[in-house]
Amino acid sequence: MEIAEIELKGHIIDSDILNKVFDTIIDLNGDFEVKEFKIGKHKKDPSYARILIISEMREVLEDILTAVHNLGAIVPDINDAIWEEAIGDKIVPSGFYTTTNHPTFVRINNKWVEVENIGMDCLITIEGYRAICKPIDEIKRGDKVLVGRTGIKVVPPPRPREKNPFFGFMTNQVSSERPNISFAKKIAQQIVRIKEDEGKITVVGGPAIVHTGASESLEWMIRNGFVDLLLAGNALAVHDIEKSLYGTSLGMDIEKGEPTVGGNKNHIYTISEIIKAGSIKNAVERGILKKGIFYECIVKDIPFVLAGSIRDDGPLPDTITDTMVAKKMMREKLKYSNMVMMMATMLHSIAVGNMLPSFVETIVIDVNPLVITKLVDRGSIQAVGIVADIGSFLPLMVSELRKLVEY
Repeated sequence: MEIAEIELKGHIIDSDILNKVFDTIIDLNGDFEVKEFKIGKHKKDPSYARILIISEMREVLEDILTAVHNLGAIVPDINDAIWEEAIGDKIVPSGFYTTTNHPTFVRINNKWVEVENIGMDCLITIEGYRAICKPIDEIKRGDKVLVGRTGIKVVPPPRPREKNPFFGFMTNQVSSERPNISFAKKIAQQIVRIKEDEGKITVVGGPAIVHTGASESLEWMIRNGFVDLLLAGNALAVHDIEKSLYGTSLGMDIEKGEPTVGGNKNHIYTISEIIKAGSIKNAVERGILKKGIFYECIVKDIPFVLAGSIRDDGPLPDTITDTMVAKKMMREKLKYSNMVMMMATMLHSIAVGNMLPSFVETIVIDVNPLVITKLVDRGSIQAVGIVADIGSFLPLMVSELRKLVEY
């Protein structure tokens, strides 16, 4: 028989981590024996469990250890983390350690060091006394890349002890039957709390914000300091600027909800006008663009990243067509976010979700429940999903937000 010992520490009961560990061991055809178990007596006291994992095969035991490690289990040892040098750019050593999106610590020279810029499905490199999370495209020849599990521990965020059930950890069930007015109020309250604490809020948006008529609500949020970063694709910017210049979105009159004669040309005219100006900022400064989401971003000096794709018309000069460059820029700017609100965009929501640590409050608003399910299934278990049309939900949420801040 193959045997290994693991330890679990923290709020392992109320965050359901202990049950997940037991289920994982059984699901992977292992067995376990609890050798020691201490339950925290008071609200802030952590619990502790020491567990033997038993398997008939070494390969199975290794699979179990890998799975429970990602849930926060550690193999008791006093050894430093192990690393090997990358033999070339984007070439990783055999047995490299793959990160989760949970806070992670690495033992270097007998001291635990928190990993910087943690994100899922990346690698960890050692630079002096620092441990840094990097995606494979940033690995360079000679980088010291961690291998194995020795000297590495993962700390999943606990379920908050204070009364805050909406943003509680792992409260991400998807349902279209939830009362949107209640959610709108709770999100608005949380936005105000974050800003009072000088936190940062990121919006990830799709073009449906414009053609469902919700763009003025997002404009209000930007104008009044409730958006610190905007991440989107070329389409959101084109639709927004088209609406500002011509009152249409893909030729559809936004106010009347009817197609306009020859209006299908408007988005091409829009792209041409911004290219002629040289950038969105230039268009604002020259008086060409006088309103809209991106007008407010320029006026309020709110950074935005437009990540291009093969579907784009134009694209606008502000759109980054090299997706790896766009991803790197988005990852860098996201480091300062306390809340990320994803609105009506499947691809950008999933992409940004993969870059976020699990302690960042994440809200996904989409009319398609599959968007929320895909995001959670890919590891963003902190995401709270709201199945709703952004055209109705965003104005509702902003209405609640205005009640809180406009006296």
